[in-house]
Amino acid sequence: ARAFRTGEGLSWNDQAAELYPATDRLFRPGYAANLVQSWIPALHGVQERLLAGANVADVGCGYGSSTILMAKSFPNSHFFGFDPHRPSIEAARHSAEKAGVSDRVTFAVASAQDFSGKDYAFVTFFDCLHDMGDPIGAIAHTTQALTDDGTVLLVEPMAAETIEGSVNPVARLYSAASIYLCTPNALASGDIALGNQVPEQKLREIVQAGGLSQFRRATETP
Repeated sequence: ARAFRTGEGLSWNDQAAELYPATDRLFRPGYAANLVQSWIPALHGVQERLLAGANVADVGCGYGSSTILMAKSFPNSHFFGFDPHRPSIEAARHSAEKAGVSDRVTFAVASAQDFSGKDYAFVTFFDCLHDMGDPIGAIAHTTQALTDDGTVLLVEPMAAETIEGSVNPVARLYSAASIYLCTPNALASGDIALGNQVPEQKLREIVQAGGLSQFRRATETP
């Protein structure tokens, strides 16, 4: 209630403990069905680089489901998962050991603005950039961490460019979740509160302001 009264926001770290595994269960099936099968192949040259061996950063990895899926499919690459929520990172480490990929997966507590490492050929943001209070800063830090020919995969909910185009059951559901989770976290961590219904043009502006030279919609799911 205080967050709504003051506008100070509410960090993901301050949410109920049940939220984190529930969020993982919500998104994991979509990643399992699409990440390796269609999303990565839609990116020019990325699949080939991962098969050969490359460093990958998964920013905002949560419980590490996306990180581990990639590690299983591309054993020659090394994957670094970053998230500011320590209990989620601890859960991710346990899952990596259970999946038998801990030799090529490293999880660490870090934000999108200060994660460590350089020369990443591939950096991913799965359903998390809109939660950040400084998304431009996150992209700017990523730009510095990429190889010269590196690629960023940004996965975000599909949103219309107009309010009229967003009047549908899915957008209503996502907007409700955004008011409770995404927007308060952004307000607690920065000055920009995007919410999870960000039109493609706005994402393009953020990516370009962060220093990336190209932006395209590679694929989409129903």
